[in-house]
Amino acid sequence: MEGEFVKFGKNLVTKDELLSSGHRACQGCGLAINIRLALKVFGKDTICLTPASCWSGVGSSYPDAAWKVTWMQTLFENVSPVAGGIDAAFNILQEKGKMAPRKINVVCFAGDGGTADIGLGSLSGTLERGHKIVYFSSDKEAYMNTGIQRSSATPWGASTTTTPVGKLFAGQRTEKKNVPAIVADHNIPYVATACASYPFDYMAKVKKAAEANGPAYIHVFSVCPTGWRSAPDMTVEVGKLAVETGVFPLWELQNGEYTLNVNPAKLKPVSEYLKTQGRFRHLKPDDIAKIQATVDKNYALLMAKIACSKPVAK
Repeated sequence: MEGEFVKFGKNLVTKDELLSSGHRACQGCGLAINIRLALKVFGKDTICLTPASCWSGVGSSYPDAAWKVTWMQTLFENVSPVAGGIDAAFNILQEKGKMAPRKINVVCFAGDGGTADIGLGSLSGTLERGHKIVYFSSDKEAYMNTGIQRSSATPWGASTTTTPVGKLFAGQRTEKKNVPAIVADHNIPYVATACASYPFDYMAKVKKAAEANGPAYIHVFSVCPTGWRSAPDMTVEVGKLAVETGVFPLWELQNGEYTLNVNPAKLKPVSEYLKTQGRFRHLKPDDIAKIQATVDKNYALLMAKIACSKPVAK
């Protein structure tokens, strides 16, 4: 292997940093961690694309850029078809002998607004066409770049600037859209959920996505201290609590078979996760009980899906 590596137990991680320090992200930004670790796996032969999002500003403000790989800005709604066009262009150039065979990773880093809302239709078309791209949905559960407005990925009860706490309503009144399940129904080679609080699970999934024979999708839990009103030094802990409470289970789907990657012996109460964030501080005991019931139901449905996907023993 080229370059220098550092060993963590059985894991080797490159010392190369393809995301520059000194970018403008908020302290404790979960997305900064996600991008940094992903680029360690992808390496230099990578083209990154971002739609309108936090990282179209904090990582790429003219004349500076935090990216040490090729980077491209797209419109809010079309990051996936632009990536698909790049993949198609490389294929044509190689087929006509105008470009030597070479593996180049074409990667999208989009937020939940650009994925679950504005870009969902174009993402579906890109997946259906089978372009070899890796798409990351960095789930911050609101439109953070433009002022913490709710998105369809905002969980029930969360306070945002467009779902404020008042006399009539107490935060978001609809449930979070299950985008990974929508993507899974496209029958693409690889779908996973991930969280950088579990870095080796996350990087292993990035590697599988890069090696997939076709489109791959990773839905990444991205703690946003500014929007969630969580302590910047608690980002990793908040991510772990999301997994340990069942709020954000870690699974992957390959060849029609689901695998649960982190399986706590017993899920912690969801209240332990909620109390780390000011966006939930208005919740009453009945509200927390409702969220707990929803988490329990969704986790049971996932476990049933995992069990049903396993091959039947002969």
